[in-house]
Amino acid sequence: GYIYAEATNGLFGNKIKLPSISVGATENLIIAATYAYGTTLIKNCACEPEIKDLVKKFGSFTALNGVSLDVYPGEVHALLGDNGAGKSTLIKVLAGVHPKTSGTISIEGKEVDFSTPRQATDVGIGTVYQDLALNALTSVTRNFFLGREIKKGPGPFGVMQMKEMNEITISEMAKIGINISNPEQPVGTMSGGQRQTLAIARAIYFGAKILILDEPTSALGQKQQMEVLKTIKRVQRLGHIAIILITHNEIHARLIADRYTFLSLGEVIGKGMAEELGGDDIKKLMAGGAEIGDLRDELGA
Repeated sequence: GYIYAEATNGLFGNKIKLPSISVGATENLIIAATYAYGTTLIKNCACEPEIKDLVKKFGSFTALNGVSLDVYPGEVHALLGDNGAGKSTLIKVLAGVHPKTSGTISIEGKEVDFSTPRQATDVGIGTVYQDLALNALTSVTRNFFLGREIKKGPGPFGVMQMKEMNEITISEMAKIGINISNPEQPVGTMSGGQRQTLAIARAIYFGAKILILDEPTSALGQKQQMEVLKTIKRVQRLGHIAIILITHNEIHARLIADRYTFLSLGEVIGKGMAEELGGDDIKKLMAGGAEIGDLRDELGA
């Protein structure tokens, strides 16, 4: 079938009418529009991922109760909520760690169902956890290709193509702002921000259409936090990846998020675009919907 797409010029906010195209040509459209106009957001087309009415039960306990997210390529979607709100469970469902009880996850117009992290990765959901899943004692390249090394030769007797893998690692990390002079250096010699960038570049290279970032700035110094935020903005400007950002840091969310969803006790209690929500709204919803005045009264009791 054919779709009609509309792009938003990332520099000036002008609407740009784009021609009707076949669904299969969507990725080329995004690339062309990004090249011509800067950052683009493709709306209301079959390329949009869909996360709708997700339910996850553990026995009689309902950890997620009808959670839906509006995610779009080229946008940062901040997922906020207090501890126990259901953020970690939602991440694990999307990442294939826990199978969903019910609900819909669609990628490029096709409903997907998976029960392992590898299956989730194969359909285009890349997840970067707080611990990054990196081995500090091995090289940048070996971490980049961990479990997916390029080999020449039969089965377990194949020889790793280190030169090719080194070149790809350098190139992919440079695309999102980190220049690695020696891809053979141990990951343990890199800064926290560089490690985050490595994990993000790895997810993108292996086909992430939805990139989930779990507290990417936690346990980092302020300079490294800004380094990670800049990396996220560079990924956003690629235009074809939907980013879900899980964070407890309101300031970071307000700096880079285009839209918000707030969870409490496994349910969505609020959502909206960045321009629709003020600072007090965000604080209230992050606290599970409690009024700031009520919290002050509780502290004074």
